Amino acid sequence: MRSLKPFIILSLLFSFIAGHAQPVSKNKVYNKTNKPAWWKEAVVYQLYPRSFKDSDGDGVGDLRGIISKLDYLKSLGIDAVWLNPIFASPNDDNGYDISDYRSIMKEFGTMQDFDELLKGLHKRNIKLVLDMVLNHSSDEHEWFKQAKSSRSNPYHNYYHWWPEEKGKPTPRYSFFDVNNDAWKYEAGTKSYYLHYFSQKQPDLNWENEKLRNEVYNMMKFWLDKGIDGLRMDAFQYVSKDTTWKKYPEGYEKNIIKYYGMGPNLHKYLKEMNSTVLSKYNIMTVAEGAGSTLADAHSLVDANRQELNMAYHFEIMDIGNDPRGYKLPDLKKAFTKWDHSFADKGWLAIFLANHDVPRMVSKYGNDSESFRTASSKLLTTLVMTMRGTSYYFNGDELGMSNIRFNNIEDYRDIATINAYKNAQAKNEDLQAFMDKQKFISRDNTRTPFQWDATLNAGFTTGIPWIKVNPNYKEVNVAAEEKNPASELSYFKKIVALRKASRVLVYGSYKVFDLENPKVYCYTRSLGKEKVLVVLNFSDKETTYLLDKSISTLSAKTLINNYSGTVGIANNKLNLKPWQAIVYKLNKA
Repeated sequence: MRSLKPFIILSLLFSFIAGHAQPVSKNKVYNKTNKPAWWKEAVVYQLYPRSFKDSDGDGVGDLRGIISKLDYLKSLGIDAVWLNPIFASPNDDNGYDISDYRSIMKEFGTMQDFDELLKGLHKRNIKLVLDMVLNHSSDEHEWFKQAKSSRSNPYHNYYHWWPEEKGKPTPRYSFFDVNNDAWKYEAGTKSYYLHYFSQKQPDLNWENEKLRNEVYNMMKFWLDKGIDGLRMDAFQYVSKDTTWKKYPEGYEKNIIKYYGMGPNLHKYLKEMNSTVLSKYNIMTVAEGAGSTLADAHSLVDANRQELNMAYHFEIMDIGNDPRGYKLPDLKKAFTKWDHSFADKGWLAIFLANHDVPRMVSKYGNDSESFRTASSKLLTTLVMTMRGTSYYFNGDELGMSNIRFNNIEDYRDIATINAYKNAQAKNEDLQAFMDKQKFISRDNTRTPFQWDATLNAGFTTGIPWIKVNPNYKEVNVAAEEKNPASELSYFKKIVALRKASRVLVYGSYKVFDLENPKVYCYTRSLGKEKVLVVLNFSDKETTYLLDKSISTLSAKTLINNYSGTVGIANNKLNLKPWQAIVYKLNKA
């Protein structure tokens, strides 16, 4: 959900608690980690509804817009759609401030539209996961309206309060507040309420059993409608240390240590699992992994009966500097997590979401010369690592950062309030803006680029946020006609992954870890073995494969350039940003 200065460094966790499991294979090549399950084999497509497709000309994407593009989603070959929040909201934080958990945001449509969307997805064998915000509500939720009316109101204890007679509350850091102050004074009850995010997002009090039961019943409401899963936003923060002890100076620089994995988090997850999740054949997704591998395993290992897929954020911490990143750092992060989860647990694999810059702008090269090749290379990485592949809408087209010049063009409260904070501190605002061009969340939230008509075919009205000017070249209509496009490549590699169980379950072995240009690894499962070679460079590169890799009779499965690349004496001549996957004979 969030990605700001200290927040971008947080580890996150997506987890799936799943039914619909396939029959367990008796093949000895499957261990506890790679035992087959549908959610491990799925390609998950994250869809940002506000920016996907507008059906009524108000400039905002909506449910009927998504319905009109269901055949496009089917054509991608994806298995599940993760939909960002669609619930009633005043939109202080683009729907992550919910005012009614059982209603649809008016801008997005009606419950009837939602039911039609769900039916249409299921008709096309695509599952639906809803984004659920459980750490906080909107301050316009009826619960909070009641809570601030009186200290004796039953809903007052649905939130965290500090009475003024106790003096000023113990300082707590807020990610989105202009002054980073997480306590807001409320005159009606002469108390301060806690908000880890914006002032309009008061934190829910999970210590209150009645609140927890309200949440569980609300989850059942949607699950009974037939959705296939829930993603629980910012769930790592729900358990607070309510002694409100003082934290050491500078704690916000390592905030997950103090805010994440609270004292009762596992208690709440186990209760949620036994009360709700275990009753349905669903996929659940929770944000929050703690700060260590041990934390992640404590949440997702099967014997915990809590969650089961780690969506860590360490890889997203790499490359947040406009000056670039070092490839060995990326390789080491992927390798560390894969090795930790080799025998138990399961990982999500992704390079982008709604909280970070565009994949090709951050990890690739979005210049006209290399955008297509580097976009395909990054897609190859996501689709050939061990774990469940997650892909953010628009990346299949090679959509890139928009790079706004003016603060007035931004819509994200995170960027806007950070600008005000920098302004108040007399910081270098030009340097701030230059960095936002690279890291702002709004880079991934620009309208989806359907065609070369006005507003990229997203809306007939005025878009809620500007369209990237490159839409006339980068769009669905153009790329569907071009067999060499990013979109065509995406469809091909999704099909390859789904046909190759070795790409889902196979063991991973990395080579030449310190090489600054090439990422080389193999995937092996039983008698199957594939080799993946990725040139993260703008230059042609000659790469010598490890002697242990037998390339005799190697067959190219996919190549992001036309033609074939032969292997002579274990040597490869790679073009800039070239990605090749070979099938090998396994001895």
